[in-house]
Amino acid sequence: MSSIRQVQVTFDCAEPERVARFWCEVLGYVAPSPPEGFATWDDYNGSLPPQDQDAWFACSDPSGVGPRLFFQRVPEGKVVKNRVHLDVRVGTGLVGEERLAALEAECARLVALGAVRERLLPADEENESCIVMRDVEGNEFCLD
Repeated sequence: MSSIRQVQVTFDCAEPERVARFWCEVLGYVAPSPPEGFATWDDYNGSLPPQDQDAWFACSDPSGVGPRLFFQRVPEGKVVKNRVHLDVRVGTGLVGEERLAALEAECARLVALGAVRERLLPADEENESCIVMRDVEGNEFCLD
């Protein structure tokens, strides 16, 4: 039995490139080069039938450590809470006020990119604080 070596996380969305470029900024990921034979993604999209244009986009961790993120256009909008979400780990190893300061600083950076802050989940007996947020299409994620 072989072991799995790579994982891709797929997002359903309305505007794949917009959402992918947001996550590139959040995570320091990079968008791939356009397919061979095309100078730009616009050139590639222009070569496709209208129904296939802007149907997907992807981004990846330039270090190769994190999973590839794939964004695919779907006709329906987001209706309910995500069943899976990303935790952006900016406060790892930090506690108390130091952790809150790191979370708040990253929250401010992401809000400037188009994210929406939902709420702070304060530390309790079991968990450290985190901030629940939404990306540019309303998908929940946590600053952890």
